[in-house]
Amino acid sequence: MKIVLKNLTKVFTNKKTQSEVRAVDNLDIEIPDGTLVGLLGPSGCGKSTTLFMISGLQTPTSGQIFFGDSDVTKLAPEKRGIGLVFQNYALYPHMTVRKNIMFPLENMKVSKKEANDRVLAAATLVQLEELLDRKPNELSGGQQQRVAIARAMVKNPNVLLLDEPLSNLDARLRLQTREEIKRIQRETGVTTIFVTHDQEEAMSISDFIVVMKEGVVQQIDVPQKVYDDPANLFVAKFLGTPPINTFVGEIKNHKVYINNEAVMDTEFEDQEIYVGIRPEGFVLDPKGLFTCELKQLEVMGRDVSIISTNPACEKPSIRTIVDADLKIPENGIVKFNLKPNKVFLFNKETEIRLGREVPIVEEVETPNEQVEEENSSPAE
Repeated sequence: MKIVLKNLTKVFTNKKTQSEVRAVDNLDIEIPDGTLVGLLGPSGCGKSTTLFMISGLQTPTSGQIFFGDSDVTKLAPEKRGIGLVFQNYALYPHMTVRKNIMFPLENMKVSKKEANDRVLAAATLVQLEELLDRKPNELSGGQQQRVAIARAMVKNPNVLLLDEPLSNLDARLRLQTREEIKRIQRETGVTTIFVTHDQEEAMSISDFIVVMKEGVVQQIDVPQKVYDDPANLFVAKFLGTPPINTFVGEIKNHKVYINNEAVMDTEFEDQEIYVGIRPEGFVLDPKGLFTCELKQLEVMGRDVSIISTNPACEKPSIRTIVDADLKIPENGIVKFNLKPNKVFLFNKETEIRLGREVPIVEEVETPNEQVEEENSSPAE
């Protein structure tokens, strides 16, 4: 089911002060049929509000929501054909797994035989068919979340909505459960919207991501493209672990200067800028153009994280990832050259990336289109 949001806006008004908060501001998104989309951003950016408007739990202040060709903006939640999964599972503790999954079907007055068949199919989909007679308190957190997903899927929804479904799980279970969500979505082909503030989660399972800030879309594209080609400084800072290193700099005579050092050439004209450098964008070189003061080394298996400082850096320290096999100074000064494709330049006033003064929404290929393109490629 294709989903289209047209000029979607949600304004909350404080009844005492009459002040307004624009939680979602003029959102225009088209979500292709059969895709898994991540709504990504910090707390308060409007991603959950967007999800709740799509579900029908909140009414837009203005704008429209389409499922396929049908305008569902004013349609009741139970008539939209959605499955909704919350972060807290919301299971009934006195009911078995079977009864929890079956609960929506009882409200839909599905026959007992069909209900049992659909419950078994949903439980099998999430690999819980052997646990149907257990209670929720006998399950792990990851299993409880899979019960919640099965309960949403048993209705055969046109759209699956997931509101931070992994936030209550430990690191190992988060990894397992996000893999399960991806598998379930691929097996069923249901259009899925996944809300999270965790950029690693969103990037690992989404066909494309929608990065939001203060109710406004900052960039929409496939995850790797957003990482490699950020539209603005906010997006560059939000995506990446460890985060991007940012510096105050300037362009003079087609050279990028950081702390009075010409670190690379550029095509752009003279101006004050912010320079963003990914941690993997540094190359150790005793004759390098960029000088930092070494503070600490962190050995992480095959990689070493170099912690250093530079007066132009926005944060107290710079984190650089290099190969552990390299000979690294243990103290004093370290010099680097920079990988041009890992360096991003931003206008200091607008924080828009230089050369990216284009629409934030790129044309995104659906998984089917990608497969067709691969199949149509000439054989080598």
